[in-house]
Amino acid sequence: MRSDCIAERLGADFCSQALHRDYRHVPGALDVAGLMTWDDLSRVLAEHRLEPPRLRLARDGQTLHLQEYATPVPTRRHTVWHRLQPAGLHPLLAAGASLALDGADQLHRPLGRLAEGLERRYRTAVRANLYASWTEVEGFGVHWDDHDVVVLQIDGAKRWRIYGPTRRWPLYQDTEQPDEPPTDPVADLILHPGDLLYVPRGWWHSVSADQGGPSLHVTFGFEPHTAHNLLDWVIEQLTAREEFRADLPLHAPPAAQAETVHDLRKLLVAELEDPRLMTRYAAAMDGRALGRLAPSLPHLEQVPADRRLTVRMTTARAVLTTTDDAVVLVAAGAEYEFAPAAERVLRPLVNGQSLTLADLADTAGLPVEDVAALVGELVRGQAAAVGTTP
Repeated sequence: MRSDCIAERLGADFCSQALHRDYRHVPGALDVAGLMTWDDLSRVLAEHRLEPPRLRLARDGQTLHLQEYATPVPTRRHTVWHRLQPAGLHPLLAAGASLALDGADQLHRPLGRLAEGLERRYRTAVRANLYASWTEVEGFGVHWDDHDVVVLQIDGAKRWRIYGPTRRWPLYQDTEQPDEPPTDPVADLILHPGDLLYVPRGWWHSVSADQGGPSLHVTFGFEPHTAHNLLDWVIEQLTAREEFRADLPLHAPPAAQAETVHDLRKLLVAELEDPRLMTRYAAAMDGRALGRLAPSLPHLEQVPADRRLTVRMTTARAVLTTTDDAVVLVAAGAEYEFAPAAERVLRPLVNGQSLTLADLADTAGLPVEDVAALVGELVRGQAAAVGTTP
């Protein structure tokens, strides 16, 4: 499954017609066979130390206590972790609890690739959460999320009732809460394996596995970019000006205070009148995005010229610009400048491909030693990772 397939299946008009505006249901969008199996989920739960809020159980809108399905284990290093107990977990799930696993994209690489594809297309951080349930009991009740979500049904069937918003675009830390949800849903859908569903931020919804049998689905949550975020960034840029760093004249006469406010307004308006302001902001946020950082062990100081080593970017939002004289890459919070020939190495990596040093060297027509040195700079800056598997 290609990393960009979800964006393709949402439709060419998704950004103009649905994104932030309306729900969208795409039945039979993807072949999800083998994407995330029940065995995969069991293995993740068995092999990782997962505690709330990373792993949690909920029933009827209430989070269940960890002690009901895990036992504390003291260590010789004076810490305590909680061991998952299937003997406690299974009865709770059978009695109507839903299991939620946050950040599943960091625990299961196929989900990580899909999240990266969405990040590359929609230029925002995307996090995948996994949900499993077995009964018609609603694990989380009627609720809304403070981020847009794309739902992918993986196994079984899930019923989604969508009620719409009662406060447009609510925030995580907002000035007020939305009103109560409407009584009647605007949509009542049954999702089957491979179905996609997009739900905008702030839209009330409820979810239940009332079709009989277990259900497994993943939600890809989109980090919102609001005017609040934009203005925060503008203020950050203006701190380079001493007028924005200076103490306010709180003890000066009113005329002096008014003059200070007037000067600050001029600086702020000048920034807001830049027609490229949002483009600059988006590029800055892309360049800062850390993505899914990964070490490149055992290569601590340099990347060897081993043609078999596979290279991938650790961020899906790297910004690559070219001029006649140089190629500039901004990725994972760092900026790199290379000779123009480096574009043939960097372009496929920025586009999301994982390639061997041999492939990159052959494509670029460069010695593998030169490609390894370039990749080594990216690895030291956390923008890329190398290994022996894709």
